[in-house]
Amino acid sequence: MAHKFFPKEEFLLKGHAACPGCGAALVLRHVLKALGARTILVIPASCSSVIAGPFPKSSYSVPVLHIAFAASAAAASGIVEALDKLGEKTFNVVVWAGDGGTADIGIQALSGAAERGHDIIYICYDNEAYMNTGIQKSGLTPYKAWTTTTPRGNPSFKKDMPGIMVSHRIPYVATISPAYPNDIVSKIRKAAKIRGLKYIHAHIPCPPGWRFDSSLTVRIARLAVLSGVWILYEYENGVFRLTGPSRKLVDKSKRKPIGEYLKLQGRFRHLSERDVEELQKLVDERWEAIRKDIMGENA
Repeated sequence: MAHKFFPKEEFLLKGHAACPGCGAALVLRHVLKALGARTILVIPASCSSVIAGPFPKSSYSVPVLHIAFAASAAAASGIVEALDKLGEKTFNVVVWAGDGGTADIGIQALSGAAERGHDIIYICYDNEAYMNTGIQKSGLTPYKAWTTTTPRGNPSFKKDMPGIMVSHRIPYVATISPAYPNDIVSKIRKAAKIRGLKYIHAHIPCPPGWRFDSSLTVRIARLAVLSGVWILYEYENGVFRLTGPSRKLVDKSKRKPIGEYLKLQGRFRHLSERDVEELQKLVDERWEAIRKDIMGENA
């Protein structure tokens, strides 16, 4: 069925400057195919600023505003207001921001845009560290993961950015993965039809930052979902729904052991068996909470 979802036209052009196996490039390609030519991208300082290539040329065939790290959601709000004054209703205004530009440096502008209800699709491409500046820890780095600023493993926990955005009572929040392109396109097209701020959180395996061979990107992304580490879901008007393979993973016996996901990544090479057991327990506890919520049981 993929041929029905994906137009042939490419909006992320050949020769872009992404690393081989870049999860961000994979997801952005599908996002732009889902939305089409009448899309305006707002990109704060990030890997995607580099992927564009050197001025005056660009790897993106849609209009792009490259903006300061903290200002992407505010800039997108301004674009929405300007288009409204012009009576232009056919453009998709999309923020494409990394985890640092979303969960840390850009969170105040994002929260403000959500409060105002501007008609923006905000996509956080989460490669779980500041990859463009040296693989430093971000607010979305997983617990116990190696980065250059957490060489013994991150002692803090990853922020629940989708949960934070759900608490803003925006109309649509969803998660996506490069391993499941049909799920990406379905959610992006749904978001484009909804008025107000929509938040999409993308899991982005990063070969140099996560220390794996570039041929393994999709395999690692798929294992993240099948092990239950990365859950595919959506909140539409506050109603929670599992999507894709995640719908079958409430049953613990259907999930792969977390170790299959961790062992392919050098950033988890330092973990002991006890560490892996602890991470497995955290994943299982999260799924148990989801099971009780779905079944209507008291936690």
